[in-house]
Amino acid sequence: MKFIFIVQGEGRGHLTQAIALFQILHKNGHQIAHVIVGKSKKRPLPQFFEDNIKAPVTQIESPNFVKDRQSKSVNIFKTLLVNFSKVKTFLRGVKEMDKLIKKESPDAVINFYDFLGGLYFLLGKRDVKHIALAHQFLLNHSAFEFPKGRIYDRFSLLAGNKLAGCKAQKLLCLSFQPMQNEPDKKLFIVPPLLREAVRQKEGSQSNHFLVYIVNHGYAEQVETFHSKYPEIPMHCFWDKKEAPEELKVHKNLTFHTLDEVKFIDFMASCRGYLTTAGFESVCEAMYLGKPVLMIPVRGHYEQSCNALDAQKAGAGISSRTFDLDLLLNYLPDHKAVKASFREWAAKTEQMFLLLLTGE
Repeated sequence: MKFIFIVQGEGRGHLTQAIALFQILHKNGHQIAHVIVGKSKKRPLPQFFEDNIKAPVTQIESPNFVKDRQSKSVNIFKTLLVNFSKVKTFLRGVKEMDKLIKKESPDAVINFYDFLGGLYFLLGKRDVKHIALAHQFLLNHSAFEFPKGRIYDRFSLLAGNKLAGCKAQKLLCLSFQPMQNEPDKKLFIVPPLLREAVRQKEGSQSNHFLVYIVNHGYAEQVETFHSKYPEIPMHCFWDKKEAPEELKVHKNLTFHTLDEVKFIDFMASCRGYLTTAGFESVCEAMYLGKPVLMIPVRGHYEQSCNALDAQKAGAGISSRTFDLDLLLNYLPDHKAVKASFREWAAKTEQMFLLLLTGE
């Protein structure tokens, strides 16, 4: 079968999921004719993505979240305002997307939660099958547990799900653990998409902690709590555009720009992992048997949902701030879920091939 991917370019999670699914489909004789990535001016497409995707890649400007001045929290009002001001740009993007899809004539388009991809299906009758894929679609499941309060945020996120999954024949819900499918809602529960580079790693343990911060504004907090424990080695990956590949702040604190080989190596050998509560890297930590402290980005309701969901699955604990004390105190009580998580993850290839190709 022939596919086109449409991938949200914000953060690394959707990008690594696309790489993993590319590897599965390619290995089984299917073709990915083109990959369309939602472009953000603030975040260049990481080199690791182009190195691993062996297909033509086109970037098209897509709706993105707008952060506050400190690059920490999501500003919902500015996000709506800025994206509304770019409606003409997005409509041009839909036209460009339409040309690419008609040229390649795929059997299906797989949308990794890109809103422009959803807009493409919303604005016209399309002859191609739409399959939408994301952890976010799990929030549509009747058994999903939401954080208390924040009804407006829940409504906004579910509205985002509606757009990203517009007119999809299937909504594939990436999940930390097995759940029942709900075909009447087009919901099919699938294991996480972990790349071969992660699956081939065996966890070990050294003395360092690994940190991943989507928004570089959190670097100050990382330095603050590191000052309390200067003897503990820490490696922090961030998205700061103008930063050097490696910035050594202290002999035991180094900031790195995104490098997937280096990131996975540090993940495999760390004592524990501190991160904003994205889905993908928490799954990688669970696969490698690493306890996690999750700090949802302020104003990013989706990450609050991820953190609660991951805690229920046994990944670790969550906090509002980067606080190494919390993780250090938690480590002796952490109950390993590596074996059960790997058992779930082992079903990935079989389940995706069945749902996407009928194999």
